[in-house]
Amino acid sequence: MMKYLKILILYFLPLMMSATGCREDELVVPTEYDIVPETPMPTTGIRGFYLVNEGNMGSNKCTLDYFDYFTGLYARNFYAERNPHVIKELGDVGNDIGIYGSKLYVVVNCSHKVEVMDARTGVRLGQIDIPNCRYVRFHRGKAYVSAYVGPVLIDPDAPRGAVYQIDTLSLKATAKVTVGYQPEEMEVVDDYMYVANSGGYRAPDYDNTVSVIQMVDFKQIRQIPVGINLHRLKKDRYNKLWVSSRGDYMTRPSRLYVLDKKPGFNEMTVTDTLALACSNMAIHGDSLYYYATEWSNYTQSNTISYGIIDVRTKEVVSTNFITDGTDAQITVPYGIAVHPETGDIFVTDAKNYVSSGTLYCFSPEGKCKWSVRTGDIPAHIAFLPI
Repeated sequence: MMKYLKILILYFLPLMMSATGCREDELVVPTEYDIVPETPMPTTGIRGFYLVNEGNMGSNKCTLDYFDYFTGLYARNFYAERNPHVIKELGDVGNDIGIYGSKLYVVVNCSHKVEVMDARTGVRLGQIDIPNCRYVRFHRGKAYVSAYVGPVLIDPDAPRGAVYQIDTLSLKATAKVTVGYQPEEMEVVDDYMYVANSGGYRAPDYDNTVSVIQMVDFKQIRQIPVGINLHRLKKDRYNKLWVSSRGDYMTRPSRLYVLDKKPGFNEMTVTDTLALACSNMAIHGDSLYYYATEWSNYTQSNTISYGIIDVRTKEVVSTNFITDGTDAQITVPYGIAVHPETGDIFVTDAKNYVSSGTLYCFSPEGKCKWSVRTGDIPAHIAFLPI
């Protein structure tokens, strides 16, 4: 393993030296490497994964980390060293990440752009300017980005948001459809896109709908009433949609909703409401892994919980997927992902939001396999195929 580390250092040294001369007064912070112990060579189709660290708003500290299963090396601040000519690096608040084909997409919210890189090398290919962009999804050769559209500002008159269609070859926005207020996550089922609208800028007058976009002509055809202040939206293997509501942080608590097609009907509707808080979730097989960091304006504190839901029965089958007590070390769970083949569960800890976080890797049985230091506010993971 040390041999790999030495090779990588020798490889990156010329790049580091040239990088310091490219930005004049701006210093390029070199990539830092940690060896993740006891990482076996992969027997799956996943080479590694990228993790985007949001960075506190206004700090311009969005960074990109990369873990490689073949070397067992975790690289912090990967983007800056691979792209020494890019001023201000990734930008302000990394809100999402995705891999499609040979390209890696990072949505940088407060910098109003989507950074596009080569997924193998991390070298920048281009940038797509989208105002107040939030999340990215892919469908039939296109990328789709949700956006608040208006300025980053709490405003009762904030405009409706939109979903932008991006050509993945030219990296140009080719179409746009207006949806609800402050749209968040999206999923596509049967050539229809579903968009969770939050209305977060218009609090306490939140939006409560999921927009439905007909993909063939890219237009909104209806809105489904669900719950206030919607955020996460995930599709399971049965094409049901799981949608989280953040509530109003006071009298209306966070809830998790299920959207499905009733027998004899062709349109999605709310079929179930689960009386539990959900901040984020990841689905693997028939299991939905979730955590909740539920803030109360009354108590000025968080209530943190973890659990597993069987997506077939819609029942909670575990009230904590971390079984070895490691959850006591996690201050603020902020991101979750599941390895698509091994079932390993990844949870990030944002800690105090202004310093380095931690990434934890748990076995499917909930035992901590390893952990590593990350950038500030580690949040979103994208797995890289071999």
